[in-house]
Formats: sequence, structure tokens, C-alpha cells
Amino acid sequence: MTKRLIVWWTLIGIALAWPAATYSKSEPAARPILAIQVEGVIAPSTADYIIRAIKQADREVAQALIIELDTPGGLDLSMRSIIKEMLAAERPIIVYVSPKGARAASAGAFITLAAHIAAMAPGTNIGAAHPVNMGGPMDKEMNKKVTNDAAAYIRTIAEQRGRNVQWAEDAVRKSVSATEKEALNLKIIDLVADKLDNLLVALDGREVTTTLGTVVLHTKGVEVSRLDMSLRDKILKVISDPTIAYMLLMLGLAGLYFEFSTPGAILPGVLGGICLILAFYAFQTLPINYAGLLLILLAIILFIAEVKVTSYGILAVGGIIAMVLGSMMLIKSPAPFMRISLPTIVLTTGATAAFFIFLVTMALRAQRQQTTTGAEGLIGQIGTARTSLRPEGMVFVEGELWSAQCEEGAEPGDKVRVRALKGLMLFVSKDQGTVDVEADTMSTRRQPGGQA
Repeated sequence: MTKRLIVWWTLIGIALAWPAATYSKSEPAARPILAIQVEGVIAPSTADYIIRAIKQADREVAQALIIELDTPGGLDLSMRSIIKEMLAAERPIIVYVSPKGARAASAGAFITLAAHIAAMAPGTNIGAAHPVNMGGPMDKEMNKKVTNDAAAYIRTIAEQRGRNVQWAEDAVRKSVSATEKEALNLKIIDLVADKLDNLLVALDGREVTTTLGTVVLHTKGVEVSRLDMSLRDKILKVISDPTIAYMLLMLGLAGLYFEFSTPGAILPGVLGGICLILAFYAFQTLPINYAGLLLILLAIILFIAEVKVTSYGILAVGGIIAMVLGSMMLIKSPAPFMRISLPTIVLTTGATAAFFIFLVTMALRAQRQQTTTGAEGLIGQIGTARTSLRPEGMVFVEGELWSAQCEEGAEPGDKVRVRALKGLMLFVSKDQGTVDVEADTMSTRRQPGGQA
């Protein structure tokens, strides 16, 4: 009886454990895959985005994290922060250079080689990882040190991931590149897939070794969960663009100028301050040439001085030259993606110069206009003598009676022109032009056939 009970309890235990064992085996296939899309320069905002995705994949125990990559390169510090997290990741990381026409150049090559699985889409390329100084050319000794450091770093990554170490070093020392087919043949990457769905099919069943051990991927038909950039990351990415940073600087300076020229406006000062702070944040990640920045500030000072001082355009011309030179010198880098767009420099300089030239023109025009209000407004006005001016008497000017003095004398009804004002005494002279015009008009009326 006891043996029979033991057998029954054993069968019941097996029956209860079977569904749990089956569920445990199928659980990995049910877990989704996290995917992110990285485009553009590898900058601090990009590093924050990728690191956040890696940590979220570890926290949610996702099957894997797929990074769809398309980059011309970026900052060494940001690249190393990303790779440090990739090498310590608990979940498999797959870097997929896509879509067609994308590239993983410079820092992008390092990141691709650091992935557990590297894949590329047709029509893509990888390589050209020779380090460059964003602030300009390096001397021979410094270039040698930086190159050796980068070569040792990429060798370590390639060895750890079992990739072609010699090609990786050549990518740094000789700036070699490879297409997706060449990269596959040279064992730089693991596979080629023309789209994400085909990549998931190709990944199914692959074993990946992470810091937690060996993981078998079950990716066929698995849900892909997208993690988009946060609003903060998007804003930081936009303002880190050299052209955007330059425009923020110019808008900030313009806002402060309006605030100082018209105190109490408030809004231009607030917006200008915000733009300047954002520009200075972006400049922390850019190779700023402070001589260029000083030239731009000098240009603004010269434009303001042109409004205050009559220099007949000399200060304005100097400001235009200083702004063009400063804008071109502001960010000095051999990397094209780190330079300010030339059309932006031309348009910004032209718009700024046109604005200040307009102010100068309006100021000069206002200075040349005759005063029409106050005591000065009476000078040059035409009035009528109400009494005899021998030499003093009364005249009617601009709706008012004034005491007046006329050295040449005038009779009641004569037109007089105000020449000067002292206290409440007007100094006038007979307005011959008006008399002559009236005489001509009278003679025209008297002529036969004259037109009235």
C-alpha cells in the first residue's frame, strides 16, 4: 500500500511539474526585443540615449537590444562611455548598420565591433576610424600617441568579440573601410540582412555570451519594442549641432542688444538669455575657437557703435568683416559634420549687417529731418505780421501771437519767416519767396486768358 502511494504521489508531482517546465523553456521566446535607432553624430545626448536603452534592456530582462546605427562618427569620450556599458551589459546587444546607404564610420566602427552580434544592411559600409582632433590638426608626436591609444583600444574590443583584429587596427592606423560583403568575408561582422524582420530570422537560435553567461536567442516572430529618444535627448541632440549652436549664439546676442537698447522690454532679454545658455551648453561638446567668439562679440560692439557714432559706415563694414571671420573661425575641426554651414554664416551675417545698416539709415534720416515740435519747431515757419514791425511788433505763427523783431521792417499782412528764437521773442525776416509767389499768382490772374 505504501509503495502504491509513493508511485501515485510521484506521478502527480511529475504531472504538476511538466507544465511549469514547459513554460520555463518557452519563456525566453516570449520575451520581447528592445530596439533603438541612432542617427547622426555620436555626442553626449546620443551616449545618454544608448546607455539608457542598455540599462532598460537589463532591467526588463529583454531578449536583446538592437541598435540600428547610422553615424559618421563623433566624440571619443561619448563613444567610450557607450562601449563601457556595452561590454558590461547583461543582455545581448546587436548593432545593425542600417538602412541601405547608412555607415558606421569612425566612432561608429568602434561601437559596431563592441556588439555581441554585428550586422549590416546591403549598401552600407564600416571603417575609417582614424582619430582626429576636433580642435584642429595635431603635431606629429601627439598624433602618434592618440593613434596608438585608439589602435590598442579597438584591438581589445575586436579580441573580446572574436573579430578580425588586424582589420580593426588598420581601420584606425590606415583609415580602411569595408562594404557589408567585405566585412562579412573578413569576419568583421556576423551577418548581412536587408531588413529588420530578416535579421530577426537570422538571429534565431544563435548563442551569445554575456556577463551572465550563454544565452540562446529565440527571435523569430518575436515582438520588437521601440524605445524612442526622450524630449530632453532630442533637444540636446538638436542644439549640439554646430550650425544650431551658432544660430543660438547670434539670437542670444541679438536678444540682449534689444533689451539693453530698449530697457523694460523684458521678452527679448529673457529669450536672449535662454539662447545664450543653450549655446554655451552646446559649445561644451564642440571645438570652440575663442578667437572666433571674440571676433563675433567685437562685430556686435562695432554695429552698436555705428548706431551711436557717425562713422559714415566704417564701423559697420568693420563689423561685417569681423562677423564673417569670427563665424568661420568659431568651430575649427577637420571633420565636416563638426563645421558650421557656410550658407548659414552668409545669411546670418547678411541679416545682422542689414539690420544695423537699416538702423543707421533711419537714425541719419531722423537727424536730417526738420524739427516740427517744441521751440525748435518754430524755426523756418511762415507767419503773418499783425502790426508794423519797426523793428518790433506782433506776428501770428502756428496759431499763436508772438512778439517779434524784424530788422528790415514789415507791414501788417506781410509774410515773415522765423529765423531764431530767444526767450519769447521771435526774430523774423520778410519771406520774399512767398511774396514773389503771391505776386506771380496775382499777375497770372490779371492776364487775359489766365487760368484762375
